[in-house]
Amino acid sequence: MKFGIGLSVQHLPEDSQAARFQEHVEQVRLARAVGFTSVWASQHYLSDPFTYFQPIPTLARVAAEAPGMTLGTGCLLLPLHHPVEIAEQLATLDVITAGRFVFGVGLGYRDVENEAMGLNPKERVGRLVEGLEVIERLWNGEPVTYHGTHFRLREVRISMRPLQQPRPPVWLAANADAGVRRAARLGDTWLMNPHATLPTLERQLALFRRTRAELRRPAATETPLIKECYVAPESSTALAEAAAFLDAKYRAYRRWEQDKALPAGESFDASFAELARDRFLIGDPARVADEIARYRDRLGVTTLIFRLQWPGMGQEQVLRSIRLLGTKVLPKFS
Repeated sequence: MKFGIGLSVQHLPEDSQAARFQEHVEQVRLARAVGFTSVWASQHYLSDPFTYFQPIPTLARVAAEAPGMTLGTGCLLLPLHHPVEIAEQLATLDVITAGRFVFGVGLGYRDVENEAMGLNPKERVGRLVEGLEVIERLWNGEPVTYHGTHFRLREVRISMRPLQQPRPPVWLAANADAGVRRAARLGDTWLMNPHATLPTLERQLALFRRTRAELRRPAATETPLIKECYVAPESSTALAEAAAFLDAKYRAYRRWEQDKALPAGESFDASFAELARDRFLIGDPARVADEIARYRDRLGVTTLIFRLQWPGMGQEQVLRSIRLLGTKVLPKFS
């Protein structure tokens, strides 16, 4: 298995944002030193009650601290953007990372983001599908003429091609079953979300693999999973310290109505203990290692991306998690 750090780009607005960003730089340095192999940054706009560092400039900056590591968007909300812009921006990131960039892409679920951009939320799927097609064609480096419902191009050739050929990997994130089938059709793999429980992920991964086979697409070579994670010397300490911040994060998700994007049978309307069960990786190193092994054995996870910080959590707590993972947990999977 390979392990990545998903930067917690959300913070409290009263914090010093410059200081918080420098903490991310320090987190990447430490993660690289203790054996992590990738760095990820996600995307939302209008993220009240939190601030949000956007992924492209964030990854471009931390790339300087991450030689040899893979960098990825986990994930970028493509329907909110024009594909020409994203094709050029991500090609630049691929060059900056020496060909170690992964395009993690998602549909998004918040109407407020689409409406603020002057977009119809009901057109998300169409914009995603067309956007991916246009980006892949642009990355080939040839002039592109395209007449779609949402995008029209006439003999457009981008000025920067990605270093990877034919293109960077496309990992398509999804929550609902329809999105999982879409990932099977359009992506190189399905980027499994951190919100669903293990039984739901098992069912949906079977759906993803079955859909790939029905479409006669090759089996995915990567099985990536994002997970909320917190490690402390003792499990009771880890649970108490994580709950103080992670519970608030998921209350914000409920306000954002992310529950509506979840697959059938999943909800955030539960106590923290219930939310954590089969969903979060929280505990001492031995417990977290056991949980990672369970996900590896039941899902065949090849890349596990840890989200180790939530708004308000102090840097020392984050660095302790990174150190404990690097020294006590990751070696068990080498």
